[in-house]
Amino acid sequence: MSTLRDPVGPKDRKVYIRRRLLVLAGLLAIIVFVVLLIVKPGSGGPRDAQEVEVPKDLASETTTAPADDGEPVACAAGQIKVTPITDKTDYAAGELPQLALSVESTGTDPCSADLGTAGMDFAVSSGDDEVWRSQDCQTNPESLPVILDPGKPVTTEAMQWDRTRSSTETCDITRDPVSADGASYHLRVTAAGVQGTGTAQFLLF
Repeated sequence: MSTLRDPVGPKDRKVYIRRRLLVLAGLLAIIVFVVLLIVKPGSGGPRDAQEVEVPKDLASETTTAPADDGEPVACAAGQIKVTPITDKTDYAAGELPQLALSVESTGTDPCSADLGTAGMDFAVSSGDDEVWRSQDCQTNPESLPVILDPGKPVTTEAMQWDRTRSSTETCDITRDPVSADGASYHLRVTAAGVQGTGTAQFLLF
């Protein structure tokens, strides 16, 4: 049986109950004091705000729009740098080249560019012979407005070239393979109405 409910001793039962209640009250006061000392009411807000950090990957992708109209203006032609990209510089027999491009704003403020397939073109040539173009048999071209931050290139997903010739007349038939055995090819690209800088050279074996 609990001695708190039924205290024993020479004095009156009420005396022991009062003493134990005082002890419990004292312990409770000490606990409350310690908790308040640790928590410090009123100081938690500013302290927590200083310790919270935005992840670096999210901070680097945040675009700040111009303050005048709230939306980035369209990129000027001279404000965009387009670069052709291949995943390799030479391909063994049977390997298919992966073609891509990057677009970078060279201005000082964010701007918007249409990087959809409607205004994007990949062309492969060997010497003066243009052997393949992505737009020859393109279906469902679309627009895709993208905000470009200055100095932060945006790279497209790779497009696989099957090593065949293309033309608008060969879309529904088997295409002829191009020459290999160390033949040299160049990738040219266009995006958002801007011709890419230079070419990406590669060899086919």
